[in-house]
Amino acid sequence: MQAKLKCGLLLLLCAGAASAQIYRWKDARGVTHFSDMPPAASVPVAKIDSRVGASSAPGLPFALARAVKSNPVTLFTTAQCAACDQGRAMLQTRGIPYAEKTVSNANDHAALRQAGSVSQLPLLLVGSGKFIGYEQTTWDAALTAANYPLQAMLPPDYRQTPPRPAAPTSDAGTRAVDENDARRTPLPEPKAAPDFQF
Repeated sequence: MQAKLKCGLLLLLCAGAASAQIYRWKDARGVTHFSDMPPAASVPVAKIDSRVGASSAPGLPFALARAVKSNPVTLFTTAQCAACDQGRAMLQTRGIPYAEKTVSNANDHAALRQAGSVSQLPLLLVGSGKFIGYEQTTWDAALTAANYPLQAMLPPDYRQTPPRPAAPTSDAGTRAVDENDARRTPLPEPKAAPDFQF
């Protein structure tokens, strides 16, 4: 019996490439179980970190971490945009971890186009789904379909990552180095496209 348990655990750990955690618990008869799915809430359970396919959202409840891994949420916003503020508030109220990308120049606008919106904001990406403009009913339905919990489940110490530009620039991308005298010369700021609007 002991050999069966060890063999079963070994197989689960090897086959757990798609799972970040293995759960271990005993049922009412005292039989030990190993699974990548948690048991009923009333059963005491131990988590075994398999270190294979580690979760991209450590510390989150299992259901929420699974949704984040399968269908990450990205929100494109800009300054002075009431709909963007409403969308952000809705995600925070529902307890959805998301990455926020801000659009403020022509490079950001190009990144917005690539993501699926010509000029309208906010743009919400839920996995491969794209939703242009804020509409609470549509956003809620998309998040629910992506298996995000209906009620906020974020831990009390969770901190949302700060917004970043939609097209982040590196020092190498914004400056040119003159090899003759090793001086750094700023490149001109790109101009916004004529149809760039919010």
